[in-house]
Parts: sequence; C-alpha cells; structure tokens
Amino acid sequence: MKALVFFEMKDGSPAGASLELISAAAAIGAEATAVCVAEADGVIYEDTVTDAITKKADGFDVILFAATQIGKLVTPRIAARLGGASVNDAIGLKVEDGKIIVTRPVFGGTALENLQIQASPAVISVRGGSFAAPETAPEAEALDNATESKTKITEVIAEAGEAVNLEDATIIVAGGRGMGSEEDFGLCKELADALGGVVGATRPAIESGWIPRSHQVGQSGKIVTPDLYIAAGVSGATQHLSGMIGSKYIVAINKDADAAIFSVADIGIVGDAKKILPLMIEEVKKRNK
Repeated sequence: MKALVFFEMKDGSPAGASLELISAAAAIGAEATAVCVAEADGVIYEDTVTDAITKKADGFDVILFAATQIGKLVTPRIAARLGGASVNDAIGLKVEDGKIIVTRPVFGGTALENLQIQASPAVISVRGGSFAAPETAPEAEALDNATESKTKITEVIAEAGEAVNLEDATIIVAGGRGMGSEEDFGLCKELADALGGVVGATRPAIESGWIPRSHQVGQSGKIVTPDLYIAAGVSGATQHLSGMIGSKYIVAINKDADAAIFSVADIGIVGDAKKILPLMIEEVKKRNK
C-alpha cells in the first residue's frame, strides 16, 4: 500500500499535525511519500493544492492531510476528482481484511464511528494529536503550484496574540463563562504565561468580547490536543468538549459539582475559579524561581 502525505508548510517547515501523517501512514502499513506546495504570499490556496495533488495521485492508495482548514477543504474535492472516497477528521486508522477502517468522532464528539473505505484512493484528513510525530521525517517533494487560484487574498490581518498556534500548544488554560468578566478572565492568561502555555476560550467568553475568536476551542473553533488542558469556569458543553477531548491531562475548575466538564477531567476542583486560579498562579511562580 502506498500513501501520499501532504505536508502543510509554514515558514519553510511542516506545520501543525503534518508530521504526524507519517505515523498515520505507518499505522496502515503504507509506504509514505511526502509532498508539499509552496506558500504564495504566506497563503496556501486550496485550488493550487487540489490541482497539484490530483496530478500526483496516480498509483497511490491513500492520500493523507492534516485536518486543518485547508486539509478539510481539499479532501472531498480531491476524492471527487479521482473517483475515490473522502473522510474528514479521522482520529484512528487501521486495516482489516485488506480494507482501511477510519475512526472519527461524531455527534459533537460524544460518540465514535468506524467507516470501512470501499473506493480508492482513500483521501483522509487526520485530526492533530491522533498520532505521534516521528523523530525523523522524509524530505517533502515540492509540487508544481502554477495553478491560478480562483481565490485571491488581498490582505491578511493578524489578530494580536495569533503568533502562537493554539493547535500546537502543549499547555492550554481555557476560560469559560464562569470567569465572570474580562478582568477575571485575565487570570487565565496570567496562569498560562506562568506555565509557558497559551490561552483558550469557550464560545460565551469569545462572544462576551473577553478574548479574540482565534482562541476559541470547540467544534466551531479549534481542535486541540495539549499535554495539559486547564478548564476554568467551563461548564463542559458538548460543542466545547469535542474540541479538547483529546487532551492528555485535563484539570477542571467549576463551582457546579455536576458540571459536564468533570466527566472528562483527570482532576476536578469544585470551587470558584476566580479564587482558585490566583492560588495556582502563586504556586507556579514560586516553583519557577
């Protein structure tokens, strides 16, 4: 079995979960060939990727993308052009009776489904954090990106704080409605800074204007898989849980002992996050001295 693996490049290096795709290919016993498409003005266009991969796809049984915005967009397009099958947001891959079995979350992450791929090639986007990145990875072949995109980016405006990629963070401190105010939400940032992590947020915190939307974690935000996820004042709505359920260690702080967030937490603290976070910040700062 042969796998074509797309490395999404940023500043000349594979970005996000791209490297994990080598391990995903190995999970189904596939020989991986890595390819990339150069950025154009700091942007990777879906039209360019779709055309370049379609031209390169002959002879490959599987085509793998990271489940980023670009990966999710091009996966079904490429499958349609090649007469193959597409699955987005896979978290597991295996082979049974010669068929690829894809596991992915459904119903907002509350359940998992297994899909048997019948058509070839199988074009699959894989959620970050589902596979370990290898210590070494093959050099990616740069594909022709001469296709003229139907979309043109005229200006890119970066929000303050977007320099840190939430999806690649190893430590995230996320705040929810329970933080109460923008001032108290700042405690999440203070703890994140002390831990060397970044700040995440639920939709209510975003809609309250406490932090930019680029920090939203959840089904309509970003899917994250950090080593440590601290949820402060987060109730645990299904939409949010689906975005952070893959975190390796979860600490939840909430006044409501019956909050849904405790069902996925490794450690649960019943109490007011506005009172508990300052204690945590103080302790972390002591240990950092």
